[in-house]
Amino acid sequence: MAQALWVRTIVHHRMDRQVTVPCTRDDPQEALSEALHQLDVSRPLWLDKNQREWEAFGQTRFGADAFMEPVHFDRLEIEYIDPDAPGKKSGDIRNAQDSFGGDSFL
Repeated sequence: MAQALWVRTIVHHRMDRQVTVPCTRDDPQEALSEALHQLDVSRPLWLDKNQREWEAFGQTRFGADAFMEPVHFDRLEIEYIDPDAPGKKSGDIRNAQDSFGGDSFL
């Protein structure tokens, strides 16, 4: 699987519609345009807040107020997906391995 942009609409805390399009981390705008076209959604206002979230986390959200036209969802979420990126380890003790290499403590 190649790098992609996952775009989803959220209604009442549930995913309503989604689409995944090829994307690079440095320039999500073209992929976002393609995804919005497929979802038939207008382009949201990309604010400094969205740019900071994208650079820091590879994801951002747009509320209904970020659109110039009325929308039929509560928010639009976009997230960068890179299957080749190293996974992050959880700091949660419930995910720890015992000294014998077996299953978790719990």
